[in-house]
Amino acid sequence: MFGWGRKRGEREAADEALSAEEAEVVEGGPFDSGEAPDDEVERLDLGSVRLPVPEGGQLQVEVDPAGPVRAVHLVTPVGRLTVSAFAAPRSSGLWTEVSAELAEQLRKDGARVYAEEGDWGPELVADSPNAALRFVGVDGPRWLLRGVAAGPAEHAEECAKLLYAVLDETVVVRGDEPLPVRTPLPIQLPEAILRHIQQAQNNGQQG
Repeated sequence: MFGWGRKRGEREAADEALSAEEAEVVEGGPFDSGEAPDDEVERLDLGSVRLPVPEGGQLQVEVDPAGPVRAVHLVTPVGRLTVSAFAAPRSSGLWTEVSAELAEQLRKDGARVYAEEGDWGPELVADSPNAALRFVGVDGPRWLLRGVAAGPAEHAEECAKLLYAVLDETVVVRGDEPLPVRTPLPIQLPEAILRHIQQAQNNGQQG
């Protein structure tokens, strides 16, 4: 439905062309909206987050019966990616606390859970009967960005790499509104997608 913008191969070639000195200056995301790069990457604007969508990715939207969007997933050939933003304290990060609670809950649900160190800090890896899961958290200025990769075990590595690539290009729009810590930042769908969902709902009701 949505393109990746520049192809990853083109980005990698451009990165390799940088001198060692220039490469030290270049930093990846995710980005706060106040520091978003002026680049050629096409991003899907969902209000609180702007996401690049991998080539061949499909958008899957979870909508509450009451109306608000609960979650947006990127469905790819190797698994499903979910990126969500939450309100966080100004003074300290939130991911350490959240990931510990998440690990405890996953173990209670019967999953085998272990931690791995990643580019943004500790990540959670869980093997459940239904899917291989990876949770990545990034603490930003007054926000926490959480990425989840879920898919078959045989595609776990590929799915994780795709999640890293998406997070690396994501922009978080926190806004100035004071919100309780851990409140999900609101998701706003583009008009074209809203119309598509409404049309599908109307067709379902008629059927």
